Amino acid sequence: MSNTEATPAELACADRPTATDPDRPAVEILTPREVPLGGPRAMRVRRTLPQRARSLIGAWCFADHYGPDEVAKMDVAPHPHTGLQTVSWLFAGEIEHRDSLGTHAMVRPGELNLMTGGNGICHSEVSTPATKTLHGVQLWVALPERHRHTARAFDHYVPSVNRIEGAEIRVFLGSLAGRTSPIPTFTPLLGAEIVLNPDAHMSLGVDPRFEHGVLVDTGDVEVAGSRVRAAELGYVGIGVRSLTLSNRGTVPARFLLLGGTPFEEEILMWWNFVGRTHEEIAAFREAWEAGSDQFGSVTGYPGERLPAPALPAVRIKPRRNPASGQESPHG
Repeated sequence: MSNTEATPAELACADRPTATDPDRPAVEILTPREVPLGGPRAMRVRRTLPQRARSLIGAWCFADHYGPDEVAKMDVAPHPHTGLQTVSWLFAGEIEHRDSLGTHAMVRPGELNLMTGGNGICHSEVSTPATKTLHGVQLWVALPERHRHTARAFDHYVPSVNRIEGAEIRVFLGSLAGRTSPIPTFTPLLGAEIVLNPDAHMSLGVDPRFEHGVLVDTGDVEVAGSRVRAAELGYVGIGVRSLTLSNRGTVPARFLLLGGTPFEEEILMWWNFVGRTHEEIAAFREAWEAGSDQFGSVTGYPGERLPAPALPAVRIKPRRNPASGQESPHG
């Protein structure tokens, strides 16, 4: 799914990475906010990125976690993207993806679908008739300045299961625990699903250049000794070489481990666009409304495309992260 909010907030994001003690890393708990997508009767998602406390983890700039929800049908009409990659990862259900590259693919549990928007792309997402429950995450990756106008692209990858220390690990981006995804990225990134057995404890070697986030789907997970509950995201700053993860519960715990080198560029996010200035975002919106070839068109979707929301009546103002170490409310 994509950001189909009727009144999307504008965000300018430029994180200050938090260095941490490699032996006793601090864990910042980011709590989600509920966001309705597509109207009052639409699916609600739990959004942990971006928010006031933290806007990015590496280049990961957007994280929506949804389900398990019983759905009659999910139907997201063609809509645009710029300056980002979308990462779709399901735990249950099936979604049909069509885009302006001509891609027609299925999003299934345990399979990575990564779409590169670059200078402009559009796509649609529709649940299949057999799908009664949807459960998964939608993630965005910000593209760095020198690659943000890159050509459209689509990648599909099915990671194998790596069983280690009472856990099952699927690495869909980057490298972890001896496994490496073949999918190229524009900045150093990590993305993995981990299922940790009841009463299991593991120590994962990680890249000390990376900041990391643990997004919990089910169960309560301890990250470096700090409890991270279901739907929360536990953030650990740079400098850590080994991340300890524990499941003290009686059922398996499932979570995503996201990471990357700090993204030092300021980005502006509004609706489904990632840009750098108010004027650029306004130009993207105008091009979409005018049917510009910048985004192309989706073939095979039986309906109209999504119109863009109205821009704010005043100039889009940036929302900035607090300085490192400054207390901030969760948003």
